[in-house]
Amino acid sequence: MKMSAIKIKQAGLLQFAQNGYDGTSLASIAQDVGIKKQSIYAHYANKDELYLTILEDVIEDEKRYLQDYFSSHTILPLHEKLYQFLSEYGKRYETHASMKFLLRNGFLPPSHLCEQMMKKVYQFYDEIEYLLNQHLEKHQKVLAAPVKEVVISFIGLIDSIQIELLYSGTERFQRRLNASWKIFWRGISIEKEDGGHE
Repeated sequence: MKMSAIKIKQAGLLQFAQNGYDGTSLASIAQDVGIKKQSIYAHYANKDELYLTILEDVIEDEKRYLQDYFSSHTILPLHEKLYQFLSEYGKRYETHASMKFLLRNGFLPPSHLCEQMMKKVYQFYDEIEYLLNQHLEKHQKVLAAPVKEVVISFIGLIDSIQIELLYSGTERFQRRLNASWKIFWRGISIEKEDGGHE
């Protein structure tokens, strides 16, 4: 891929993450890259194609992060591993444009691209579910519920804290995470540690 196409995607990612689809124009992306708007059409047919290309890249980035996280934290106790995973959403939302893009646009997709977007996003969620199932099967002995139910509940917890992060910011995100985590862990675990993280 040509360097200019990469720069266009990088600038587009930052703007779509910050301003959403409607708040971003090809002219503003071109300005950030230092090219004329017409030059973008040499690489992308239109704004929709650029947006969907960035979405695919973002999903691949997030999948790699998930796989790397769980493969590199194998020695942590389960409650620390899961809590830390949730907690890092707050940090990554502030520092990773891909995370911000996926949250903002996953919950608030442009209406004319909603069907295409959500198809890709739901495939991503299915892959998250598969990955978590694989990982939590190794911890069945400490779980008080079937693995599939634990995974679905955990994804529900992820959704809840993501919404708080998106709409209310990091302080309310942390408050919701701390309260929800205590109840979640006590409900799924037969271990005596509460994993409270107070």
